[in-house]
Amino acid sequence: MKQITVSDVYQKKYTYTVTEKAGKNFDPEFRPQLTPAAMLELGVFGGLYMSDRPKEFPAAWFTKAKLSPDGKRHKELNYYGVNASQPLSVWQQKGWIHPDDPRGWFQWYCRYYLGRRHKDDARQIKRWKAITRHIAQIGANCRTGDQDCRPRQRQAVLHWAYDPRKI
Repeated sequence: MKQITVSDVYQKKYTYTVTEKAGKNFDPEFRPQLTPAAMLELGVFGGLYMSDRPKEFPAAWFTKAKLSPDGKRHKELNYYGVNASQPLSVWQQKGWIHPDDPRGWFQWYCRYYLGRRHKDDARQIKRWKAITRHIAQIGANCRTGDQDCRPRQRQAVLHWAYDPRKI
């Protein structure tokens, strides 16, 4: 077990325990297709998410990441070149943000990937599974491999660690 203490603009001080090896021992219901590093490299969240390169995450995750140079969202940094995100404020208003992960689902996933297990895991995994409805819509309305079909929906799927290039 390893303790990680975080202190940044989103959390004054937060300590969590890593109980699993990175990328291992996921809940059987949770099988993401992409690692956090792969998502950042492909281009997610307009490059805004993690543009401050939090020290709690491996520096290697940011080597090829498409990150905002100025702290603003840039849709052209997204894999599909479209905006498919709602502002963090919307997520906060809807009650989707757990206080331990103030940046949202992707922060939860990064910490889960690194081996943290948390009381919010079941809720977040349930939310992740719900994105399959978008995968079904892409499959029903697009020819296999047609990456120009439904780019906004494909980008949204990518934000949830599903690989839309396989649909």
